[in-house]
Order: sequence, then structure tokens, then C-alpha cells
Amino acid sequence: MNPTSEFQGKNVFVAGGSSGINLGIAKAFAAAGANVAIASRSQERVDGAVAELKAISAKLGTQVHGYSADVRNAESIAAALAQAHGAMGDFDVLVSGAAGNFVAPALGMSANGFRTVVDIDLNGSFNVMRNAHQYMVRPGGSLISISAPQAMNPTMLQAHVCAAKAGVDMLIRVLAMEWGPDGLRVNSIIPGPIDGTEGIRRLAPTPEARAMMISSVPLGRMGTLDDVAELALFLGSSKSKYVTGAIIPVDGGSSLGGGRNLGLALPANA
Repeated sequence: MNPTSEFQGKNVFVAGGSSGINLGIAKAFAAAGANVAIASRSQERVDGAVAELKAISAKLGTQVHGYSADVRNAESIAAALAQAHGAMGDFDVLVSGAAGNFVAPALGMSANGFRTVVDIDLNGSFNVMRNAHQYMVRPGGSLISISAPQAMNPTMLQAHVCAAKAGVDMLIRVLAMEWGPDGLRVNSIIPGPIDGTEGIRRLAPTPEARAMMISSVPLGRMGTLDDVAELALFLGSSKSKYVTGAIIPVDGGSSLGGGRNLGLALPANA
């Protein structure tokens, strides 16, 4: 997509946009001519991501804004959204992508560890979406959640993520129903194994685990950041104006084989 596209001058907010898939999405919207704001917990990461985005926006004369905010704290993310709205105006697209993960069997996981992931993924998604609603362009505004395969497939060593992401996708369906009359669309993207992400570094830390993960993908390769960003661009555009409440995998077909194909080894004492 190029800057003569429909995103020219549109406003996009990406929660969790300082790295990985979410930064890839922010870059794609920036390259398409949108004004982009990102938020993430680490000010250092936000500053680095803003510099990368400004390298794109400088050629197009568009805006880039970055805010340090914790999606687990409703007041924190509400303040970031309000600041971005003050700088840019109503949001045409909102992406909620903040997430947490670690590998552990249920018996090796503390209550705090489980709670932390649910707090970031599920409670954080609600905090972002709920507080963004008032700032969305209507009709035509698009809210997009970045979910995970664990939302659909029970996966060993991922009880916390399975529970949190399944909740996120059900939340998305409910918001699509409640906010449809407002002229807002709400959808969810489920990235599969995407190269160059923290998720792959954690879930496939060895060449053997990586090979096993690729072997579970019918298309025979890892996905790319662009694979996910292209779908986000579609969901944010008028080309998807009759799409809402959809949970869409971008995974090369890997979810067809079930969640045991992540290449994770169950510890002997699990």
C-alpha cells in the first residue's frame, strides 16, 4: 500500500506498538500515509520505535507520537489515548496488541504469573478498547485486537495464555455486537509463528524447536511481520467495511494441526 491510499491523513493508535508484530503494523500504516501514535510500558522502547516511525513519516509529512503507558492500568492507558487524541484527533484505526508470555506447566506456574498474563492480555485489551471507544471515528472506525493461536487451541505450557487470549477473542465478539450500532467494527487477528518476534524466541528457542514448529505449518515457512501487517491494513480499510466480529488466523494453516505442534517439550516433572 502506498501513501496515495485511503490511509493518507488518517489517525492510527497502536497499543503495544514499540516492538515486534505491533511495531510492524505501525510501520505499515505509517508507510501508507497515516498519522501514527504508539504506546508501550518502556519509554526507552517507545523512543526507539518512534525514531523508526519518524524515518518513514518524514518522507510523507505525517505525524508520529509515542507514549509510555501500561495497559494493565486503566488510568495510564486512558491518559495516553487522551494525549494522542489531543494531538491527532479521532482515531480511524485502533490496534490493541500488548501481550505477555512465558513457558511453564500449570503446576510450575505461580498465581502471580498466571494473573500477570491475564492482566496484560485480557484486562489490558478491555482497558484499551473501552477507553478508545469515545475517540473513534464513527461510522467507519476499526478496532483490531492482536490475539494468538492459544485462543483457539489448548496448548501445553501455555495455560495462562490460552485462558487470556480465549477471553480476548470472546470480548472482541461482544464488542462487535455492542458497538456495531455506533458504526464501529471490531475484529481480531491471530498471528501464527511469525519470524523475528519475541514469541518465537521464547517458544522456539532452539534450532530443533524451530524446525518442529515449521514442520507444523502447511505452507512450510514462518510468517513475516508484513504478513500480519497486510491483514491489519485490510481490516482498517473500507475494503472490509462489512467485516466485524471476525477472528482471523494469519498462520500458514498451522492452527489446523492443533496446539500441541508448537515444538515445546513438556518437563519430566510437569
